[in-house]
Amino acid sequence: MLGRYRRELSVLAAYLFLLLVMVIQAPTFFSAQQILVLLVSSSPMLIVAVGMTIIIIARQIDISVGSQFSFCGVIAGLLAQSGCPMPLVVLLTILCGTGLGAVNGLLVAGFGLPPIVITLAMMAILRQTINWWREGEFVMGLPDDFQWLGAGQQLGQWIVIGSALLVFLCFAWGLKNLRAGRAVYATGSAPEAARLVGIRPRLVVFNCFALMGGLVGLAAVLMAIQFPQVDPRMGFGIELQAIAAVVVGGTAVSGGRGTLWGTLIGVALLGSITPALEHLGISAKWEKAVQGIIILLAVASDAFRKERD
Repeated sequence: MLGRYRRELSVLAAYLFLLLVMVIQAPTFFSAQQILVLLVSSSPMLIVAVGMTIIIIARQIDISVGSQFSFCGVIAGLLAQSGCPMPLVVLLTILCGTGLGAVNGLLVAGFGLPPIVITLAMMAILRQTINWWREGEFVMGLPDDFQWLGAGQQLGQWIVIGSALLVFLCFAWGLKNLRAGRAVYATGSAPEAARLVGIRPRLVVFNCFALMGGLVGLAAVLMAIQFPQVDPRMGFGIELQAIAAVVVGGTAVSGGRGTLWGTLIGVALLGSITPALEHLGISAKWEKAVQGIIILLAVASDAFRKERD
């Protein structure tokens, strides 16, 4: 057990060390309000990271999720602005994200094109579309039931946290116990061997990309409802944060290995860096540098482990 999950346990140890430092140096970090803010802000990222974990386990990559996130957020805002009921706004936004992911899946799985090239092109297309469409203008004039789904900030924050937790638990269970989950691992480990035992790797890859898009749509809604207006650039850069959390959490970039529990720790660790630096009186400009060091250590650890094995 320890050997199988040593990567996840090492990341957990690093996170616990960070918390220990904060206990000693800045105990105000653990105020109830600070923890709640951290949980709410990390919830959309956790949902995106769940999808990214599945994508990477299947030996794929999707760097268009940030642009998809922004696009879906704008769609959610415009639907709400037009008077669409909020349950329908959520559903249509998820379907929009699923459609964007399905386009990626069709090009990658159906035509055998490199995922990094396809998703890079999708990222550029969506980003330029948003820039041309909105010209940096926020989606404003939203109805009262848009922010926090009309439930008020206190309850709305717990709705965001609960939604992310439910998504995480469902997929963590499904990856381990469902045939579809095992097919993702098999496809990422050895596509040809998976095909020989009756799995259809191309269909698995397509479904992973479509699922990724749907999760991005949901995450975009949960981020957008936290504010009275929608920023059309709110998702730019989120793809790198999601990939970083997944890799730091122990998912192998070569596919076939990883757990959502490791991803959860990765999201928690990377999400805690900025507020930790602020409480320690260190400039937030160091955030990216610290994240980069953590990612380099994670990738180097993977390479060292592979060499030893």
